[in-house]
Amino acid sequence: MPAQCNLIIDSCCDLPLELVQREGVQLIDFNYIIDDKTFKDDFYQSVTPKEFYDNIRNGATPSTSQVAPAETEAAFRNAIESGVPTVYLCFSSGLSSNYSTAYAIWSQLKAEHPEAPIYIVDLLIGSTPEGLLVLEALRQRESGLTAEEMVAWAEEARYFVQTLFMVDDLDALHRGGRIPASVAFAGSKLDLKPLLNFDTNGKLSLAGASHGRKKGLKQLASFYEKAHAENSNFALIGHADSEKDADRVCELLAKQDDSITVIKHNIGATIGSHVGAGMVSISFWGEDRREALSVADKIARKVRKGE
Repeated sequence: MPAQCNLIIDSCCDLPLELVQREGVQLIDFNYIIDDKTFKDDFYQSVTPKEFYDNIRNGATPSTSQVAPAETEAAFRNAIESGVPTVYLCFSSGLSSNYSTAYAIWSQLKAEHPEAPIYIVDLLIGSTPEGLLVLEALRQRESGLTAEEMVAWAEEARYFVQTLFMVDDLDALHRGGRIPASVAFAGSKLDLKPLLNFDTNGKLSLAGASHGRKKGLKQLASFYEKAHAENSNFALIGHADSEKDADRVCELLAKQDDSITVIKHNIGATIGSHVGAGMVSISFWGEDRREALSVADKIARKVRKGE
């Protein structure tokens, strides 16, 4: 069935370029800054993962910025001019101001072109889990979902993405304001390898810790075994120039079930700037993460939504 809509995808999906570079899909890039110079997070077309992470290992402390507003506006205008209904699957508002900026631009253009079929979805996840959702969105697009159906699908599917990732230390996340100094300090002193995920608001959440990397890698594989959907045997393994560790997770998954399909990839420079070299993640389809909320949190969620 021919595609009924186009997609805009940002570089924080952290997928290999060849998987997302296809007709009807427009890519827009986040930016990162090293030594006051701004670079595009362009799916490693301009720099190799090793070069980027070696910079960090050698003391560089990159910062990041959202997609340039002019680039977002150009993507939306291209969509309007094409006449093809288009959906922007946007990196989590819980981690970046990019969604709010993109939404403001979208609102302005919708005021100018009220009939324009362009849409924006806050995915409330980032990096490897965003990549998992994007891969399936591409498949759903090719199966004929309309833009409206794609929006409804993505807004529901984002809660069924399970992820867990291990960072080598918490310094980079602390510098970026993602976690408190006390948590970073405790982790370094106790030689713990933090395990993190995303809450349903799209923010980072500390899920646990491991004494050492080897045990942490086993916990990633164990998380898949416990939490993956029964009818799914696919996982994305992301890593920050830590291929041997990613391979180890793949080996552990194969011991569980040798029919599991795995795509392994280096995460991009934007997320890499915040997690540092050595991060390893796993993402897959599982149960509805909203069901894990406490009763009090479920009530609060309904209140916020006016349900």
